[in-house]
Amino acid sequence: MPFAPRSRSGYPSPGMNTIAPSIEAPSGKGAADENFPVGSWLLPARLRPHVARYYAFARAIDDIADDPLLAADDKINRLDLFARALRDPTLARQPGLEKAAAARAMLDETGIPDRHCLDLISAFKQDAVKLRYESWDELIDYCDRSASPVGRFLLDLHGEDRAGYVSSDALCNALQVINHLQDCGKDRAALDRVYLPTDWLSSAGEHVEALDRPRSSPGLRRVLDQCLEGTRGLLLEADRLAGRLRSRRLAMESAVIVAVAWRLVDELSRRDPLAERVVLTKPQFLACGAKGVAKALLAR
Repeated sequence: MPFAPRSRSGYPSPGMNTIAPSIEAPSGKGAADENFPVGSWLLPARLRPHVARYYAFARAIDDIADDPLLAADDKINRLDLFARALRDPTLARQPGLEKAAAARAMLDETGIPDRHCLDLISAFKQDAVKLRYESWDELIDYCDRSASPVGRFLLDLHGEDRAGYVSSDALCNALQVINHLQDCGKDRAALDRVYLPTDWLSSAGEHVEALDRPRSSPGLRRVLDQCLEGTRGLLLEADRLAGRLRSRRLAMESAVIVAVAWRLVDELSRRDPLAERVVLTKPQFLACGAKGVAKALLAR
């Protein structure tokens, strides 16, 4: 492969035709590391490969945005290449963009719009340069692009009514906030990125430096609880999702995820994410699965 001109970051600029093969920045994370089931057996077998390709695309671009060793302009450059590859078949065939090519093929096969991929890229480009969120509304605007597209993709994949986007968005955004709370200390330490609303921190008499401590201060605890209260509001809307879906399998999957989210909110309300990694045990996760499936079937 011939050498290409390089940008300051060491990778070709988005306007160049030849690119370096190493575009991704894999973190080693996979579906098993998520709070929710990804393409589980609850979904129709014929649709699981499409879910897997969408997840692989999302994982790849998320890893780029979260890599602490990459400069901001390098991240944006790589993410721009993924965006262009979704619409440029020639570029998509270049080494290093296989997941973008697979996503493009999946979108062509299913007829799903590329917006659900491009919105993710928009959010992750924002992650590259934005380290603070001044308010809850600003945070939710980010979640509308970093999380909601996943649920919308699943609804479109199953041929569901887009009126379900409201409840789906609420669920996905709740899951995103939960993840922010789980990782609040790690995000601050690795990336100096803080998703907690800074106006709430100020009102509690705290600053982002509170996240550098081994345990949450009383002020930080109040902010965490405010975020959890906002998340509960989202989950009340998400509770409606399963009953609005035509697909029984997707309804069960959604109900399981909602049950997982409620349980994580309960755990985060009584445990300190700075002092420990707040996750569900396998028995807790299985219990949420049984509860969700039962609730979805009874509702139908």
